[in-house]
Amino acid sequence: MHLYLIRHGIAAEPEEYETDSERPLTKEGDRKTRKIAQRLYELEIQFDLMLSSPLLRASQTAQILLSVGLSSKIEESAALAPSGDIGDWLRWYKQWQETGNRSLVLVGHQPDLGNWAETLLWGRSHDTLILKKAGIIGLILPETGSPVGRSQMFWLTGPKFLLC
Repeated sequence: MHLYLIRHGIAAEPEEYETDSERPLTKEGDRKTRKIAQRLYELEIQFDLMLSSPLLRASQTAQILLSVGLSSKIEESAALAPSGDIGDWLRWYKQWQETGNRSLVLVGHQPDLGNWAETLLWGRSHDTLILKKAGIIGLILPETGSPVGRSQMFWLTGPKFLLC
């Protein structure tokens, strides 16, 4: 099972909006995210499902990934909102795993995505993995049992390496 963690693209400054959930991608964030999505498409990466944080900037990022053909389905997950609970996602994942799908992407926020990756890799978070905006972490999750502390990283890249 391949799990991709993608942080949303560059977003508007928090002080420009009443609530954090309303912050959209900037023009630059949209442009760079589209280029990264196109590059992923060129690499023939496909997702059976995209789960997105309900916040605007993350859902816009997921829509961009969808628009280039990386997946045909997006679902919203409250677990991916800032300070979301990995336990909620793990319960969802256990059921999803039974569908036989092999590739999933989570579109969310930092530090949560970095901390989730650490939990899946090492069994707990050390607050050391930093995922840049529109950056990607790729993990291989075990076919059976809990992925916590049993996953392997195969990809960690900031956006600049995909924009070349």
